[in-house]
Amino acid sequence: MTNPETALFMMCIFLFFVLLGFPIAFTLLAMGVGFGYFAYWNPETMESIFDNRIFDLVVQNTYSVMDNHVLTAVPLFLFMGYLVERAGIVAKLFFAIRLASHRLPASMAVAALITCALFSTATGIIGAVVTLMGLLAWPAMIKAGYDKKFASGVICSGGCLGILIPPSIMLIVYAVIAQLSPLRLFAAAMLPGLLLATLYIIYAIGLAMWKPELAPKPKAEEIPPGNVIAKEVVVSFLPLFTLILLVLGTILAGIATPAEAAAVGAFGSLVMAYFYKTLKWQSFKESVFLTAKTSAMIMWLFIGSWTFASVFSYLGGHEIFEHFFKSMDLEPWQFLVITQIIIFLLGWPLEWTEILIIFVPIFLPLLETFGVNPYFFAMLIALNLQTSFLTPPMAMSAYYLKGVQKSNVELMDIFKGIMPFLAIVILAMIIMYNFPGLALWLPTALFGPA
Repeated sequence: MTNPETALFMMCIFLFFVLLGFPIAFTLLAMGVGFGYFAYWNPETMESIFDNRIFDLVVQNTYSVMDNHVLTAVPLFLFMGYLVERAGIVAKLFFAIRLASHRLPASMAVAALITCALFSTATGIIGAVVTLMGLLAWPAMIKAGYDKKFASGVICSGGCLGILIPPSIMLIVYAVIAQLSPLRLFAAAMLPGLLLATLYIIYAIGLAMWKPELAPKPKAEEIPPGNVIAKEVVVSFLPLFTLILLVLGTILAGIATPAEAAAVGAFGSLVMAYFYKTLKWQSFKESVFLTAKTSAMIMWLFIGSWTFASVFSYLGGHEIFEHFFKSMDLEPWQFLVITQIIIFLLGWPLEWTEILIIFVPIFLPLLETFGVNPYFFAMLIALNLQTSFLTPPMAMSAYYLKGVQKSNVELMDIFKGIMPFLAIVILAMIIMYNFPGLALWLPTALFGPA
């Protein structure tokens, strides 16, 4: 076999093992070491079986991950999110927004979407948002007479906003992979994230106005007096909103790096939990444990993916795709459409981590060839990756919700509820493609031309 053929074989074997359910990080590392041993094999210079450059590459990649200051923000943002989740702050937030929006059609759905959007800025953990809102908001909506499919779509789609709205773990990972500024990525994601959340809310309100039976209005006796509502908003909404503004504001203003702002956010979440009197030792221990566990998973993903990508590129894998796209003589818009269709289709069997770490680097060297702004491309990818959580048969957000509600809802009902929101994601991508300023205006205004 020629080297490019070996690279393609390596990719196919990786996909085969991932679809079988093998752990992604260690599959990447095993494929990288195995095929790297073959790629760097030189019997003339080898004195032992361990005298191979692939082992030096693994050590170098491990050190590079440990020494990367951008990735320092990952465990801090994770800790902030887990602590906010386990301290009961989100439950208070949902209750306050639910009361404040009671006059709107589908008020509970609107409250759930706003809560998801705000919670997403406190954590980029999709599973945590969907699981918590599935336990908190979904039963409340069903009890109020909401349609199960509609309620499921709201929770699953709203929970996925954390992959897009800063400070997203995905954007930090993307910044490291693409060698882009995380500050600019955060700024670029603000308006697209707000656009998508707004489109979700407009759809929920519009559907409730068209079919009121899907989302009944709350009864008058369930709504407390205005002064009680105002107190709940002040006590439950303002502290978390202030913390979010403090974290994102210092990042976007260039006052603090993402790691420094994440440290402030983690400390702020501790202070909030203390004053709410919800800071329990057990919750604190769980938050630390989950932070360490998730951080380790992400770091091993980087080590494995960099090893895999280095060997794949050395064997000529990236050149195959580069020659393929260049030979088609595409216009920039055609290149963007094809890449986004590929990412969308990959979202059916794969999660965002596999897509981002393995396939996106294939397209990155082509951006300069087709004259595509890397931050604009990043936002298209970030929007598109929402579909990896919403597209059956994987649709991990659906499985998160099914996992906490079990026999209360059928998986097919969740899938049916997700479909309209999946279409909204595609609509948001079309809007952003036609108005690229949604992604490029804010980073340019804050930091100047890239």
